[in-house]
Amino acid sequence: MRLREGLFILLMLLILVMAWLFISMSVHPRHSITLLQNFIGGGSPKREHVTAKTPVFKCRMTTECPPDYYAFYIKSGAANVVNPNICFENKTLLSGPLGNAGSGMNIAVLNSITGEVMNTGSFDMYSGDPAELLKYLKQIQPETFILAASADDIGTKMNDEIRDILTSFGSKFIKSVKFRDNWIFVGAPKIKGTSPFEQHLENNKETNKYDGWPEMLEMNGCIPKAF
Repeated sequence: MRLREGLFILLMLLILVMAWLFISMSVHPRHSITLLQNFIGGGSPKREHVTAKTPVFKCRMTTECPPDYYAFYIKSGAANVVNPNICFENKTLLSGPLGNAGSGMNIAVLNSITGEVMNTGSFDMYSGDPAELLKYLKQIQPETFILAASADDIGTKMNDEIRDILTSFGSKFIKSVKFRDNWIFVGAPKIKGTSPFEQHLENNKETNKYDGWPEMLEMNGCIPKAF
């Protein structure tokens, strides 16, 4: 008699558990399936694997710059639609939303000792006056460095004098820049040799990503304060 009562109680408990699982699965199916698996297998609930996010530091860097270095990020323009972007120490210096970037040559000048932003400029090199860019470059002081990015076109009115100044700042590609080429650069009047921070992409109809324009360029890194 006692055995029959025990079996009856066990059966009722099993019916209650199954009913609870059935109701739970209708409300939280994924969680209930896991519980059911653990109930049948006798194991403890397993934690789902969570992929750790890669930390992001200043100016989209994936590592932190050393104490005596500045973090930067430069993005060229995309065709004649998207304006360039220049970031320094996690502060955007030039961009479309700021209203100080546009088609042509975009430059930010900074004090190499303090990191202070001296000025920024955007110069139309297709229909504008190249004398304005030339005057701007000639006024750049020795204890500074520049971050530069092209947008749309910088080659049409790029003259030899402008190319010579940028070459003296450490550029090795500026003399090859032509119509609608993309170019980004970090340089300085007092640099010795060529800059390690420069990219150049030719306008080539066979390889262009956009109709008539090459792909956008991006670069970030750490600039030494004695650059």
